Amino acid sequence: MPTYQYACKECDHRFEAVQSFSDPSLTVCPQCSGALRKVFSSVGVVFKGSGFYRTDSRDSSKSSTTATAPAKTETKTESKPDTSSASSSSSTTKTAAAAS
Repeated sequence: MPTYQYACKECDHRFEAVQSFSDPSLTVCPQCSGALRKVFSSVGVVFKGSGFYRTDSRDSSKSSTTATAPAKTETKTESKPDTSSASSSSSTTKTAAAAS
């Protein structure tokens, strides 16, 4: 359950109250019966760096329709040369050159 901070407008009494989201806000100060106001402060989590905003992951030159399209993946098959025939032909050439 969230913790809310309250401050009295009359006596400036400050306190915290643990309330459910569905509970109504407190309106009466427990010390002087004056009117209360909620105190809002900065959030406890701060995201620093890149990658947290929608525009961080997009290239500025691309249109929005291109950025939402699924990325195509390329599969590259690498064909290896047959080394057995290449080595036998080179040894045959060396043998023929040595014989002459």
